[in-house]
Amino acid sequence: MKSINIQRTESLLMELVPEALSTLSDSRINSLPITGVNCKNGKYDATVYFDGSDFEQKEIPGVISALTKANGRIKSYVLSSTGWYKCPTFKFVNDTSLESSKNIEDLFRQIEKDKKSES
Repeated sequence: MKSINIQRTESLLMELVPEALSTLSDSRINSLPITGVNCKNGKYDATVYFDGSDFEQKEIPGVISALTKANGRIKSYVLSSTGWYKCPTFKFVNDTSLESSKNIEDLFRQIEKDKKSES
């Protein structure tokens, strides 16, 4: 169970990270959808999940690299917006759960279609 403070921090970062990304000039990441933030070790580490479904699988490492390079700019933006003394170090991860749920939905549609064709 996460503390209220950690949940509040995660919620605030869910708003601020996309805002920070929108100020960057890299078109790959300035409108990247953020799907979740998971803070660990208090406010010292945060895993930021993004929806990379608009990219080819081979492009994802480049996107993560661009995000990692922008880490300092994102931290500066968060610090100036919040007045915090310390900002988490961000680690960026492609969120594949959306893709998985889409595949499951496709499977259900296929099953439904098969059942209709049998009757």
